[in-house]
Order: sequence, then C-alpha cells, then structure tokens
Amino acid sequence: MIENLNGIHETVKYKENSNVKLFINAETENYPIHWHTPMEIIMPLEGSYTVQIGDNMVQLNKSDIIFIASGVTHRLIAPDTGKRLIIQIEWSAVSKIRELNSILTLISPAITLTPESSGNIHSNIYKMLLDIADEYQHDSFLSEAVIYSKMLEVLVLIGRHHTASSCHFNVGRQKQHDYLERFLSICEYIDAHCTEDLTLDEIAKIAGFSKYHFSRLFKQFTNNTFYKYLNQKRIELALILLADPEISVTETAIQSGFTNPSTFIRVFKAEKGCTPTEFRRMFTV
Repeated sequence: MIENLNGIHETVKYKENSNVKLFINAETENYPIHWHTPMEIIMPLEGSYTVQIGDNMVQLNKSDIIFIASGVTHRLIAPDTGKRLIIQIEWSAVSKIRELNSILTLISPAITLTPESSGNIHSNIYKMLLDIADEYQHDSFLSEAVIYSKMLEVLVLIGRHHTASSCHFNVGRQKQHDYLERFLSICEYIDAHCTEDLTLDEIAKIAGFSKYHFSRLFKQFTNNTFYKYLNQKRIELALILLADPEISVTETAIQSGFTNPSTFIRVFKAEKGCTPTEFRRMFTV
C-alpha cells in the first residue's frame, strides 16, 4: 500500500522511531510507477505478483522473492487474489558497515530469488523473512535490532551466493579470496568518491592491476563496466538532489560528479528512461 505519493516519489511512513515497515498485502490494487529510498522486498505467500522495473516484467510465483534497490522506479501489478509479504527497510542507519554498500550494489536495480535459481539460499532466506515478519508483528524489546541482524544475514547470503556463482576469477583459491576482498574495497572506494573526477587508470592503479586486466575483472565482479558502475552511483545521488526543487538540474549534475550537464542528461536518460527535468516534473505532479 502506498500512503504518501508525491508525483512518483513515495515517502514511506514507518512506525515511530523505526526504519522498517512490514505488512501483509492482499489488495487487488495495482500501484503506479514510483520510487522510494528504502529497499523493498516482496515475497508472495499466496498466488502470484508482477513487478515492472523499466521494460522488464518480473513474474513472481508463490515463495519467489524480489529485492528492489533504493531509488529504483518500479510498478506493481496485482492478480485478482493473492497475498504477499512486503518489507521496506532503510539501510542508511547502518551504512557504515564495511562491505554493505558493495552488496547493495550487487542487488541493484533488483534481484530475484527462486527455489530453482538460487539453490540452498532461497529456503534459508524465505525462513528468515518469515522470522522477520513474526518479530515485526510482535514488536518486542529490541525487535528492530533483531530485524536488522537477520536482514544483514540475508544480504550476506546473497553476496556470498553471487560471488560463488558469478565471480570465478581464473586464479588459485587463495588469490580468489584476495581478489574478492580487493574488489569489494574498490567498490566501497568508488561509492565514497563517486562525485570526484575518478578515472579508470586511477582506480586500476589503486587496485594494483593494469587497466585492461582491471576492466575485465571488474566486469566479472559487478556485471558492469567501471564507468557504468560509476555513473549508476552518481545517478543514485542525483535522484535525491532532484527531489529538492531549489537545486537546479545544472547544480544537480555538478554535485553528482558530472562536470558536463549535457553528459548528465544523456546518462540520466539512459538509466531512467527520461531526462532529469522530466523526472522532476513527475516527482512534483
């Protein structure tokens, strides 16, 4: 359910002194294109559910799980009957945890877990999400701490599953671990410095590789090129700045790390399917 929608931006209403919202949704209502800062997790408990992200339609069956990253525009399409667990959680409260942002980047824009595609981690995550729902509904002493601890376990399972299934560097076992640690650190560095004038040569040097070797390994690790990854981080920041009508599009471009406003507009449109001005107009409708 969407309680507060301004244009396409949803402001999530949490319980007092909380950064987590959880509810069982059985409505047949469709929800229009929108975005919000918390991550959203949707898991059908009965029936199916459809999530649209960009041009991609994701059909969720019972027990499938989708994680939608912060700032990602999406649309929800409900069947005539069904029930699904929906969790919205804000990660800024624990954003200083080492490696967290790198795992969140692996999830962006969204990741879907099914019993067929995700092996053993699906059943573990399914159970943990049900435990989180039980903890949230009982609202006992330290419930939010328990919820965050279980959600961190969920993200660790996703991160390790991704690196085990997708990141097979052509090196020995010890170097494999070293490379994973190194690329997690590199992603954290990019996340923290994305508004600066970072270059492929500079980041490759920090990582200790030639730029050609680095480019190949970075694509393996993130499924993105270096510059696409960097621009995605900048666009995530731009979304927040565009929500403030006092900040011009040109100033948004500069504060997000784009030295050229026309480049910002081109990259933004490629990522979001509309210009920054069009996005702001939707936001303020």
